[in-house]
Amino acid sequence: MGIVEDFLTPEEEEQIVETIRGSEKRTSGEIRVHIENNCKIGCLDRAKEVFNYLGMDKTKDRNGVLFYVSVQSHMFAVIGDSGINEKVPKNFWDSVKDRVQEEFAKGNFCDGLVLGIIEAGQKLSEYFPYHHSDENQLSNEISKS
Repeated sequence: MGIVEDFLTPEEEEQIVETIRGSEKRTSGEIRVHIENNCKIGCLDRAKEVFNYLGMDKTKDRNGVLFYVSVQSHMFAVIGDSGINEKVPKNFWDSVKDRVQEEFAKGNFCDGLVLGIIEAGQKLSEYFPYHHSDENQLSNEISKS
């Protein structure tokens, strides 16, 4: 197994996917997690590349959120699309990132992502509440490269 595959157990991955599903039941927003080995450019720049590669910039309300983790580089970012960024307080993503990193520092990678996803989902539901006609526009599965 590689570094990316060893970062989370299969059970932890399923817990994260279930947390995404639960969060998205209260919002039209889309949440994704992407994990990769190395980040060869700035973390935020790479997160933006992945965001676009995953088609997160194509959601109807521009309300996607990406949790990006570079395992070997020890880098983490959380970014939102323009629709949600226009609504949340300026320091919102920093507070989510800090919460996740507190858990990461303890080696609690799954717990950190779960807490961050819940916090992001709560904020998404405030500004983009779920409507019965909403469709899941993006996969909830963790992407890896």
